[in-house]
Amino acid sequence: MFAGFTDPNKLTIPSKNEALTGRDTPMSIHKSHAVFGTPLQGPWPAMAEISFGMGCFWGAERKFWVCKGVVSTAVGYAAGHTKHPNYEEVCSGRTGHNEVVRVIYDPKILAFESLLSIFWENHNPTQGMRQGNDVGTQYRSGIYWSTPDQESISKSTNIQFQSRLTAGGFGGITTEIIQATTFYFAEEHHQQYLHKNPGGYCGLGGCFSGQ
Repeated sequence: MFAGFTDPNKLTIPSKNEALTGRDTPMSIHKSHAVFGTPLQGPWPAMAEISFGMGCFWGAERKFWVCKGVVSTAVGYAAGHTKHPNYEEVCSGRTGHNEVVRVIYDPKILAFESLLSIFWENHNPTQGMRQGNDVGTQYRSGIYWSTPDQESISKSTNIQFQSRLTAGGFGGITTEIIQATTFYFAEEHHQQYLHKNPGGYCGLGGCFSGQ
């Protein structure tokens, strides 16, 4: 919890030399998406890919699998150093990874801007290395793009949403917008967690929720 947080190591992304080494063995997961029945690992011909960090990935994933044009989602770890990390290692703050949702979508049906609207409006992108009471580098806000167009649009909407936040009395956006690196799957029980556990924890909340 944020109020009692005392470990400064969990608020700073370690360097590659400081990070845990990890392992060569990939995470064992089911082949199919629990909601869609589509492949969890692909391939997805003619589809586009983007990953988002919005805090705890359980609630974030559900926001995207209900969106028309999304063909698969998965939760995992990205933007860090450790090879094939597990959840406990990521939570230790010693991998550099973020909890992310990887979204596979059909760009003929779903505009990238629509996904960005879900991203910006369903978490607080001004909180640095936390999201509400979830504290640590793995809860930072992030957009991990796979094409130059995604990068450009992400940065443009960042500026637009900052204007809205400023008018609402919020601080500066801390979202990292960087090119996607290797996506490592999270453990099987994390995948589509809120579909398997409808009453499970979801700490997701936007700056303008309830307005």
